[in-house]
Amino acid sequence: MSLSDKSGNSNKDSAKRPKSSARYQPDKWMLPDKSENALTQLNLAIVGHVDSGKSTLSGRLLHLSGRITQKEMHKYEKEAKLQGKGSFAYAWALDESPEERERGITMTVAVAYFDSKKYHVVVLDSPGHKDFVPNMISGATQADAAILVIDASIGGFEAGMDSKGQTREHARLIRSFGVDQIIVAVNKMDSVEYSKDRFDLIGTQLGTFLRSCGFKDSLVSWIPLSAVENQNLVAAPSDVRLSSWYHGSYLLDAIDSLQPLKRDFSKPLLMPICDVVKSSSQGQVSACGKLEAGALRSGLKVLVMPSGDVGTVRTLERDSQICAVARAGDNVTVSLQGIDGSNVMAGGVLCHPDFPVAVAKHFELKVLVLDFLTIPIVIGSQLEFHIHHAKEAARVVKIISVLDPKTGKVSKKAPRCLTSKQSAIIEVALDGPVCAEEFTNSRALGRAFLRTLGKTVAVGIVTRIIEDQE
Repeated sequence: MSLSDKSGNSNKDSAKRPKSSARYQPDKWMLPDKSENALTQLNLAIVGHVDSGKSTLSGRLLHLSGRITQKEMHKYEKEAKLQGKGSFAYAWALDESPEERERGITMTVAVAYFDSKKYHVVVLDSPGHKDFVPNMISGATQADAAILVIDASIGGFEAGMDSKGQTREHARLIRSFGVDQIIVAVNKMDSVEYSKDRFDLIGTQLGTFLRSCGFKDSLVSWIPLSAVENQNLVAAPSDVRLSSWYHGSYLLDAIDSLQPLKRDFSKPLLMPICDVVKSSSQGQVSACGKLEAGALRSGLKVLVMPSGDVGTVRTLERDSQICAVARAGDNVTVSLQGIDGSNVMAGGVLCHPDFPVAVAKHFELKVLVLDFLTIPIVIGSQLEFHIHHAKEAARVVKIISVLDPKTGKVSKKAPRCLTSKQSAIIEVALDGPVCAEEFTNSRALGRAFLRTLGKTVAVGIVTRIIEDQE
């Protein structure tokens, strides 16, 4: 586990690495002040099949909560109509690039904010198109909870649930990232005349699938709505076709009913880098991401991994506003000084100088093989390994055992191959090193998944970091 990928003497380096944060003591400023009257931050991923209306729904919520003014909305409507895409006006509030607007799809993860009664909600509007699943993953890894948007139209729901549809893949992925609270937003209900039968059919079919992914019924809310007609978003529905039979929560209410997550304030700093912004004129570099543990403030020294460089925090930005302190759970942009910008990259991690994150390229994983798998996984299988925002080519070097899905105990040792729906312990070797932790030490840096041919074929956790015997 070399601190630098240039170092060949990995065992010597990894022996220096503190194995435990047990002796870490947070400073008083790092812990949230009970008297601070701020709303709790909630990172909310909006996921679902392409064209289910995710961006339109997000844009509507921002407009209705006052984050987009009437004047800005009017501008989006005018621009959308000029291109003959009038119904895309709300989506354009988040899909800002010309290509996204031209194609009418989201490609990157758009981040926006609004306040509810209980939460400061960070909206991670993810792409639904299958070509952009790696981008969707980048957003979902930062999520505390998710809205799974379903297209209720005839054929729309079925396309998302098809073996090639993204409803299934997205639901599986968000569960594998540890998201256990979801709101199922059954959108486009206006296209089926707000039919209760259609809503119930979707609930029955999708409910069975969500249970198979590991979601508990008690943590799943079902909300029928129409983002285009503004029904059941921030107030009870006014259309009698819906209000005559639906008497549950509206969407904003359901968001406030989500349970807040426990944050790792008292652990050493960990921030996976999602994106890097370089300013050549000022010669500074900024790292964006979600603080998974610890806290940051200006003047603090941070270690940038995997390069092993130390830099100083110059400024911090949250919601595009300068802030004094950022704590676990916050999405921030950290501008760094005293560091070579080429060593700060997406997929890296900012951490405490005394508690560096592990860097390795050989892992033992406990995985669940998904039913998207068409060719069995064998020793030598070439796969794409994803962990937080890092991606690396990998190959399976050992299949240790298959596990019984009910008990988790070994049911077969050293099988020749793995097929869909099997749980197993495997070893993978990566082409290059990545920052990671064992799942028991850090959930965010210990969740991994394997993709091939544009499909996620297995999700899992890092059970052991194997030191390279170089």
